[in-house]
Amino acid sequence: MQGTALSGGDKILIELTRRWLKKLHISFFISMEGDKICRQEGLELDKKRIWSSDFFSGFYLIDGIYRVILSAFHAFRITINKGDIVLSSSDFLPDSIPAFILKLRRPDIKWVASFYLFAPKPWDRKSPYKGAQWLLGLTYWLSQLPAYYLIKNFADLVFVTSQPDVNSFITKKRSTNEVIVVRGGVDVLLAKEYFKSKEFIFSNKRPYDACFVGRFHYQKGILELIQIWEKVCKKQPHRRLAIIGVGPLEQKTRKLIGQLKIQNNVDLLGFLSGGRKFDIFKKSKIVLHPATYDSGGMAAAEAMAWGLPGVSFDLEALKTYYPKGILKTRCFDFNEFSENILYLLTNPDAYQILSQEALHLINEEWDWDKQAQKIFHQLTGDTPIKD
Repeated sequence: MQGTALSGGDKILIELTRRWLKKLHISFFISMEGDKICRQEGLELDKKRIWSSDFFSGFYLIDGIYRVILSAFHAFRITINKGDIVLSSSDFLPDSIPAFILKLRRPDIKWVASFYLFAPKPWDRKSPYKGAQWLLGLTYWLSQLPAYYLIKNFADLVFVTSQPDVNSFITKKRSTNEVIVVRGGVDVLLAKEYFKSKEFIFSNKRPYDACFVGRFHYQKGILELIQIWEKVCKKQPHRRLAIIGVGPLEQKTRKLIGQLKIQNNVDLLGFLSGGRKFDIFKKSKIVLHPATYDSGGMAAAEAMAWGLPGVSFDLEALKTYYPKGILKTRCFDFNEFSENILYLLTNPDAYQILSQEALHLINEEWDWDKQAQKIFHQLTGDTPIKD
């Protein structure tokens, strides 16, 4: 429901599917936008049905109602067999409602429900939905309440992305073993080959001092990032930032860059994937992850696989996501964030230590192949996928 931008939940679904096709017969029931995203990411499935168009894309309330109605209609019509596993890829109602219907139709199936981020309470001072966005935040929070109730009470397994969310789904019928932390992963093969190749030469003359990857959304801290970078440029005017992504805040981001007069210090590169994105990592020194409300986030991990240390706010979820490799900043101190950026850029020894921590963390704990094996085993109780 967000165009062809790639969310964390989309990425998890695609990467797990890519690897689980070795062991399972998988069918997708998706929207037209979902189909575009899959093809964009190189995932081609023979078995798929498109349940809704992107006609109302951008009109969140209308689009949501439209997709809920269509997905519910189709869920009553498709064939479902005993022992099937049904995975709802997010908590959004167009995903969770049809999965719930299938579970009601066939109680002997296994419903695996993805619930990757709790909507912030509208009155929470940490909520990114402020001012004119308050109503959108309220709508998001209210729409998640029925999804949370259905998933907590009827799903067989629940996928969450961080350890702090596990307890929210423990019931008398569901143990901690049935709430699986799906942190996400990184395809580390190309980065490893790069470091072994003659092409790899680290230089302080890389064109970008820092990069950001993520949707232009309030939760990702894109507007905060621009304000932070302006503080960096006030102290060192030659610093340059690469921004990879698209989203609903793109126009506000461009306007803020102009207002702060840092057009020459920021390159907005749009959505990039594969080799084009990796080329920016090769040309950057550090990765910035200024999320203000998040359950974790995989974007920074992708860059860390290429040896980039990071800077983030010290969010609770990030304590388990990124215990090392990232310099944590007091929430939400823009001055300290900018000082941490400059500290890494001007202290080679500290930079090298954090860079090695980042590489070790990603290679040991974030490799998609290892993640897929582990999650598959938890999902089915079967022998992990062999290399």
